[in-house]
Amino acid sequence: MAIRALALVIILSMPIAQIGAANRPYLAEAIKAANWIEASSIKTGDATAWPVDPRDPKSIQTDLYSGVPGVVLFWVEAYRSTGDRGYLQQARAGADYLLADLSKETDPGLYSGVGGIGFVLIQTYKVTLENKYRQGAVRCLQLIKDKAIKTGSGLEWNNVTDIISGGAGIGLFLLYAARELDDAPSRQLAVLDGKRLIELGMVEGGGLKWAMSPEFKALMPNFSHGTAGVCYFLATLYQETKQKEFLDAALAGTRYLQSIADTENNVCLIFHDEPNGKSLYYLGWCHGPVGTTRLFYRLYQVTGDPRWMDWVKKAARGIMQSGIPEKLTPGFWNNVSQCCGSAGVAEFFLNLYEVTHDRHYLEFSKRVTANLLSRATAEKNGVKWIQAEHRVKPDLLLAQTGYMQGAAGIGMWLLHLDAFERGKRGKISFPDDPFNSN
Repeated sequence: MAIRALALVIILSMPIAQIGAANRPYLAEAIKAANWIEASSIKTGDATAWPVDPRDPKSIQTDLYSGVPGVVLFWVEAYRSTGDRGYLQQARAGADYLLADLSKETDPGLYSGVGGIGFVLIQTYKVTLENKYRQGAVRCLQLIKDKAIKTGSGLEWNNVTDIISGGAGIGLFLLYAARELDDAPSRQLAVLDGKRLIELGMVEGGGLKWAMSPEFKALMPNFSHGTAGVCYFLATLYQETKQKEFLDAALAGTRYLQSIADTENNVCLIFHDEPNGKSLYYLGWCHGPVGTTRLFYRLYQVTGDPRWMDWVKKAARGIMQSGIPEKLTPGFWNNVSQCCGSAGVAEFFLNLYEVTHDRHYLEFSKRVTANLLSRATAEKNGVKWIQAEHRVKPDLLLAQTGYMQGAAGIGMWLLHLDAFERGKRGKISFPDDPFNSN
């Protein structure tokens, strides 16, 4: 009886999350990632921030790609997954940091600035119902509206077209905000944004292509900085407005992508960039099939044409035949992140399983995840992943806290896989995610 009583005392003294993780291996690993991130916390009053690199307290950033916003999203999802209010408090503290720093933000981008912060504040409001977070999102939206510049037949915020910091990503946030904040003018701004992007399209390959910006000489066709991302926004704009000019432009951009795709052996792989990267093929979200298939799947959603799903499957086949995760490739290097590496690939294949029910996709997703977990580095306070963010800097190895290149993004994926194992679905999907729109 004494032993049983002692065991009960130990269990009751454990955080709720750890109790729930006893028979949930993916949740257990996500909690270890959370513990490592939490150990890097820097508190300023009631607010909290997490440096991108825990070894450098000055590396705090406020972009969704690498900084505090992505960590806040992870805390929100961790709370929903476990019911542990400690994670909810972390989310609040991080969101409070973003609110305090909002007046300093000048970049309107989705992954680089105000758009991403607004998205995170809306997600925080949904789970806390505290109006200050909704009002913070409204402030973000107003900052974006105030920075819009009338140009041509539409408007823009800078001379960048892409998902990360340009018109495509900003437009996706505007559509998201129009729904979540019931703000019809945001939808009209997105329409004008789309009209300007159409003007910037360049005729080629029987269709259209887009440069990231006039200054950037390499032209990248895939999702994060290229034609696929611009067309994804235009196709989504058509979904929201039913204005045919946006679908026509999205289809024109897709024809260009099809014209340059490597389709040998019934796959779809699109090179990294022109003119110098035509023999380099990434596999992840940024410049590979994981991102570009978002366009194909959105076209399938808005047209109902099954041929677009065939292109999704061709792209998936290209990844599966590459030899990863056991073999690294020039475009899939020592990186396990959401952006360029394993977490993003694994999440994509689970999404694909959920829409096709093909168990080969689920098996591949779990195989990639097992490899990802095997590459974790244990710390006394949890686990981290040391990786090379940049393909061209393989010796620059770093364990980051953030979403697209760090433990928050990996932890989020593990929470989603845990939810799937329990017959549920993760609650958070990004404005550029066609598979889990909510």
